[in-house]
Amino acid sequence: MLKKFIFSLTAIMALSLVAMAYDGDAKLEGVIVDKNCATGKVPKQGGDVQTAAANESRGCILMDSCYKSGLGVYSGGKYYLFDAKGNALGKAALEKSKKDKGAKFIVTGKVTGDTIAVENITEVE
Repeated sequence: MLKKFIFSLTAIMALSLVAMAYDGDAKLEGVIVDKNCATGKVPKQGGDVQTAAANESRGCILMDSCYKSGLGVYSGGKYYLFDAKGNALGKAALEKSKKDKGAKFIVTGKVTGDTIAVENITEVE
């Protein structure tokens, strides 16, 4: 019984360390999309969410109702919601991009769970 308890405790501690490793400074490469599409329309389309997000147009993402839901980045099949600074930087990056769809960006910042406190956004050429 004691061996099982120690094994379980060790496993929990190891998993906690792995989870903590994912939080912190990050450099994510992906497509910027609004939260409405990222959590609603994009997953419903099925298939690869990264590809579906890349097919969203800049005009749709920056439409007032979509933009107000918040922006984020799909990277590695996961959606990371931007903080307020990230929303402003994301909007500026989308407006500056020459691509209407499929523009890829590198987003740097501090990841905490499913959100990122954005420091910088640059388009991948």
